[in-house]
Amino acid sequence: MGRGYDLLFSLVTFLVLVAAVTAQGNRGSSRRGGRTPRVGFYGNRCRNVESIVSSVVRSHVRSNPANAPGILRMHFHDCFVRGCDGSILLAGNTTERNAIPNRSLRGFEAIEEAKARLEDACPGTVSCADILTLAARDVVVLTGGQGWRVPLGRLDGRISQASDVILPGPFDSVDKQKRDFAAKTLNTLDLVTLVGGHTIGTAGCGLVRGRFFNFNGTGQPDPSIDPSFVPLVQARCPQNGDATTRVDLDAGSAGRFDTSFLRNVRSSRVVLQSDLVLWSDPETRAIIERLLGLRFPFLRFGSEFARSMIKMSLIEVKTGSDGEIRRVCSAIN
Repeated sequence: MGRGYDLLFSLVTFLVLVAAVTAQGNRGSSRRGGRTPRVGFYGNRCRNVESIVSSVVRSHVRSNPANAPGILRMHFHDCFVRGCDGSILLAGNTTERNAIPNRSLRGFEAIEEAKARLEDACPGTVSCADILTLAARDVVVLTGGQGWRVPLGRLDGRISQASDVILPGPFDSVDKQKRDFAAKTLNTLDLVTLVGGHTIGTAGCGLVRGRFFNFNGTGQPDPSIDPSFVPLVQARCPQNGDATTRVDLDAGSAGRFDTSFLRNVRSSRVVLQSDLVLWSDPETRAIIERLLGLRFPFLRFGSEFARSMIKMSLIEVKTGSDGEIRRVCSAIN
């Protein structure tokens, strides 16, 4: 009886210890983000995470509307290089942030302020990667777009190298764009929908004026551009003018998140070659027509954009021992 009791007691004690270790591991996993991001990840550990981020982002967009497309573009550039891990936020001469395609990004101050406020509210809890993902959703809403519930639980990456920054470019063919997006688990519908984010934002004249003055060395504008659109861009981006002057990606509706950009693609009134060629490819053209309600079955741009943004935000996220939660978004702990 005594020996059996001792064995039973030992077994129960062992099971309790295993349960305790497992529970501790699960708590640590939850605390450090060691699982797939999900809506409501922070729970009671940081109840006001979304309201704090949205408040800061709203303030920065009001003070400088260019922060809206800047933050949206920043999130895209972050996710396409080493995944959505906030590595684009790290400062330094050789980091992603200093790569040529990223030097015109805006909105870093908004992310830093949101991080500082969250560190006050719930120290060491919310990653910079999650803040950037929330901020990208918030700028879409602030410019009139549809919102969505953001899965959270990413960790911050520790590696950020300018040499890793290889992004889809403004002169890419449709096939090149399809390959680049497919490499990130995004399909052609995601490609067209996410490019539709160009409904807000601008491009540097240095990137676009060649098409409007000397396309492929011909000394003439690109013949595929609507002729009535050419002088408008030439006036904004003179041939010998400042290359850093900005021109709207969505003529006539650059500050509003809507389908105007897609209508301009259809009308050949867009400044980037990579945008214009989407109308010449049968597959991407059909998607644009569906998003514009011109082809059945119709697609709603707002809901499709939200779906694609969620999908993109989960590219190669860092969890568990793969990342960290930085105290300052611009510096490695």
